[in-house]
Amino acid sequence: MSLWSDFLTNEDLLIHKWKHYFPIYERHLARFRDQDVLMLEIGVSHGGSLRMWKRMLGPHARIVGIDIDPRAAGAAEDQVDVRIGSQADAAFLRSVVEEFGAPDIVLDDGSHVMEHVNATFDVLYPLVPKNGVYMVEDMHTAYWDEFGGGLGRAGSFIERSKALVDRLNADHARGAIAPDDFTASTRSICFYDSFVVFEKGRTTGKSAPQVGKRLFD
Repeated sequence: MSLWSDFLTNEDLLIHKWKHYFPIYERHLARFRDQDVLMLEIGVSHGGSLRMWKRMLGPHARIVGIDIDPRAAGAAEDQVDVRIGSQADAAFLRSVVEEFGAPDIVLDDGSHVMEHVNATFDVLYPLVPKNGVYMVEDMHTAYWDEFGGGLGRAGSFIERSKALVDRLNADHARGAIAPDDFTASTRSICFYDSFVVFEKGRTTGKSAPQVGKRLFD
């Protein structure tokens, strides 16, 4: 069953997601199916999505939700845990990682406030292991003043993500940008409508070999 079909037929706890996100989820999460994987979702609400990820990822997955509302703890069940705290609290986030381990998947569907999104990324992205994925959804709020956003506004997560494209390509910038840990540990940044995905991964060395016969000299 596709994730979209699972969503449409859900009779468990409430799930609230944009329709156009489902192909994004499938594209970036399908490779984790039936693996020993830890997924951290920030923003639990009624908890339906936590259980949806459990159904998608299979019997070896562990799903951990974070929310500031104590009522969200009621979504916990086998393979699903919930911890109550703020996504902007670095000590709290580190305590969750200390308890459960580094997350292979992070999905930020929390407050969508730019200050909070940035604070969470600062703590968790460096901890995501090689071949992990970090997803930030509902980034339309990066254009809304009440969430700390605005077109071209410094400090919005969209503007930060745009700048990270340069750091991703720092090895080719001829000294204009110094490669750093982000450069070395990030394989790709994917932009979608209201959604940004970072894929971790290291290369074995960047080169451009030539193979085959020349058509002309």
